[in-house]
Amino acid sequence: MPNGEAAAIADYGLLADCQGSALSSRDGSVDWWCPPRFDAPSVFGRLLDPDAGHWTIRPTGTFTATRRYLPGTMVLETEFECGDGTVLLTDALALGPGERGHEIGHNSPHMLLRRVEVTRGTVELAVDLAARPEYGLITPHCTQTATGWVISGGADRLTLTAGLNLTAADGSLGGTYRLSKGEAAVFALRHHGAVAAAQPAVDGAAELDNTIAAWRSWSDMHQSYRGAYREQVHRSALVLQALTYSPTGAVVAAPTTSLPEEPGSTANWDYRYGWLRDGSLTLKALWVAACPDEAQDFFDWITTSAGVLRDGHLSIMFGVGGEHDLTERELDHLAGYAGSRPVRVGNDAWDQKQLDVLGEVFECAWILRDQLGEFPSETREFLIAVADRAAQTWRENDSGIWEGREGTRDYVTSKLMCWVALDRALKLADRLGAAQKVPEWERERESIHAAILDQGWDSTVNAFTGAFGSDHLDAGVLLMPIMAFLPPDDSRILATLDAMERELATGNLIQRWTGSGDEGAFIMCSYWLASGWAMAGQPERARKIFDEVTGYANDLGLLSEEIDIRSGALIGNFPQGLSHIGLINAAWAITQSEDAQAAQA
Repeated sequence: MPNGEAAAIADYGLLADCQGSALSSRDGSVDWWCPPRFDAPSVFGRLLDPDAGHWTIRPTGTFTATRRYLPGTMVLETEFECGDGTVLLTDALALGPGERGHEIGHNSPHMLLRRVEVTRGTVELAVDLAARPEYGLITPHCTQTATGWVISGGADRLTLTAGLNLTAADGSLGGTYRLSKGEAAVFALRHHGAVAAAQPAVDGAAELDNTIAAWRSWSDMHQSYRGAYREQVHRSALVLQALTYSPTGAVVAAPTTSLPEEPGSTANWDYRYGWLRDGSLTLKALWVAACPDEAQDFFDWITTSAGVLRDGHLSIMFGVGGEHDLTERELDHLAGYAGSRPVRVGNDAWDQKQLDVLGEVFECAWILRDQLGEFPSETREFLIAVADRAAQTWRENDSGIWEGREGTRDYVTSKLMCWVALDRALKLADRLGAAQKVPEWERERESIHAAILDQGWDSTVNAFTGAFGSDHLDAGVLLMPIMAFLPPDDSRILATLDAMERELATGNLIQRWTGSGDEGAFIMCSYWLASGWAMAGQPERARKIFDEVTGYANDLGLLSEEIDIRSGALIGNFPQGLSHIGLINAAWAITQSEDAQAAQA
């Protein structure tokens, strides 16, 4: 990392405690940590500015680094191989004492754990802990205590129990140390509010052992998937759990803000929130790769957070605690990742009208229909209101699933998801106690279907297009077979899949729409295409797409939002939940397709 800059996006590994997250680079620097929850201000923010804080532990000399997650965990182990020795660095965000299985993350202590252990020879290590709270605005005070250090500034207080004798200078802690084979040091850095009482020393080794056991207990309960691409699905399931805010069940889109969709551009957004848009896809992935309990927790978060339709408008996204107002602002003091400015916190898309979310909510209820039992009265009222909203508003323009800020249109995917809302509402009408609504819902469902077939199909491009009256392709329509709008082997669906490959693909990497220019390939779109071919009975074609796209994951199996079509680099917020959701669902579609072929053989 020259000049103290952030590493390449692919060089980071995710640490998580199911309430917040951190990113640790291949060369031992924690460059992002936002305690106590995903959307909190960073304490380490070098990801977005060289002076916004980091915590580096690495050999002083030349080294090579290899790394892995300990099996069944989100605990990261990096091995530094030096000329005179080898050292292991183990990083984790601590889970609560004794937490196991479904309970992990409910009482996380907001503590970053780091252990160094020399396994061969002698290694000189450099430690540099430069906390910079509030996205780098504050240089804190470092005060030594009988048990370690207190780092305080603004609304943040950190207590450090250190296995080495650190020195303070200019708001940072560190030093250079020689350790020999068999010697180890453990650090535990815990975040508190500024008014928190003095904290006792922490047994970092015990905390690390507990965290490893906690993650493995979750994996033992949740990783029963036996289909195609088992290893990748299991890792993606762990990533989704890591992106889950356990107190509410919310799943954030990504743990970062403002990693650019195009390096050096202004398309830098805060993704540390939960989107209804991703809801049904998330539920399917949790159902396949984890277990129904996580899926129901997510659905409960949706219905609780969405609550009452505001002025008839269903918000598309929420804070992990259910917050609605996510007003966006820019942090002008930060240089941005690779000079990509502005850096944004908050996301003004929260107030957009996106009609597709109506279908996402109902698809969630449909997926969980057998598990949910009898709907509580408030859930029935909410779902009926959602279906009525779809019936009344599907003809309106909206901002679409890609959250464009250039105006509204008659997006085909939005119409499609309104059809989904009414189709699933009709199938659930008896359980909703909504028999009187059936005639209206049926009429509008059929009207949407006819309108999409008439106005969404363009014979000149031989495909469904992005908006009524447009000949531009949009990968969002790949949801048609996934949502059972038409049979997956319908000639129009097959023609649309072919058109996407012909017009939007670089290799097997799919961009979101016609005229995307240098925008990266959106990873989820490629997985949607793979799912489409699998559902159409062509799993070998689906595997070709799946293998190429998944091959861009980093050495830890993590995927970002997009892939740079020129360099192949991972770009956009990282790791991206929707990409891992796409991986899981595509793997399952391939499994089902291959099983069906085997049964017919």
